[in-house]
Amino acid sequence: MISTSKILIIGSTNTDMVIRTDRFPKPGETILGTEFFMNQGGKGANQAVAAARLGGKVTFVSCVGDDLFGKNAVQSLVQEGVDVTYMQVDPNAPSGVAVITVDSVGENHIVVAPGANATFVPEDAKAVPSLMDTDTVLLLQLEIPIPTVQYLVTEAMQKNTRVVLNPAPAQQLSEELLRNIFILTPNEEEASLLTGIEVRDENSAMAAAKMLKEKGVRNIIITMGAKGAVALYDDEFFCVKAKEVLAVDTTAAGDVFNGALVVAIQEGKSILEAMEFASCAAAIAVTRLGAQSSSPYRQELETSFQKI
Repeated sequence: MISTSKILIIGSTNTDMVIRTDRFPKPGETILGTEFFMNQGGKGANQAVAAARLGGKVTFVSCVGDDLFGKNAVQSLVQEGVDVTYMQVDPNAPSGVAVITVDSVGENHIVVAPGANATFVPEDAKAVPSLMDTDTVLLLQLEIPIPTVQYLVTEAMQKNTRVVLNPAPAQQLSEELLRNIFILTPNEEEASLLTGIEVRDENSAMAAAKMLKEKGVRNIIITMGAKGAVALYDDEFFCVKAKEVLAVDTTAAGDVFNGALVVAIQEGKSILEAMEFASCAAAIAVTRLGAQSSSPYRQELETSFQKI
């Protein structure tokens, strides 16, 4: 099924350099890893690929350097069927890279050098508002400068475009920004930072969601990995349990969830159906290595989870 409505994703593009290891090193300790590989990443690009593989009509806007990493990133997106017409190139900055360590149970440590992602200023996004309308959903993250995010959210509100904000990496956000978000999708850590409530289970997630609602966010979905997800949507709580799978690598699981979520929203699914759809996509992703390479295709969801 291909969505006829537009999905507009603005965010980061990175090249991921991944080392697998039995355990994470202690401070000052050197250990030997087992495997090394490189693949395409960045929260924005990950979400764009996830949405495209699941049938979304995706336009992605980002900023890369004028280097091999940037060229490879753009080429990879094109191969995935993502519209990259409005991609920006900064000749004075390197493309973003991420160094990722994955342990034996699939957990990860990630350090990002943003490069050109950090130079993606509002002026570089001036063409984006022309792509917005009431049939568009705009998906954003926080690996590009906050002024750019704020500019895009403001423009989207003027066009009556629904904004989904994945507030990652975790950082404080103004209530002015939060009030203009259609759906906020923090994980446990991000929800805890935004509310001061330690999110560790469904009850604490509900409390955090209520506080975010009081700050002006219309709808909230808090993802909790293997513990599932909790939503406060149209003043009603919804809970979805995570699918039981053997995790190999949790890198980009949240990105796959967000990419799948906006596809489901554009297809007119209910919020509970959309959360189930996104949860199933993320469950498949964690059974595979890598970021974009782990994103499932629509047929895989329909084969693995018959109700999708």
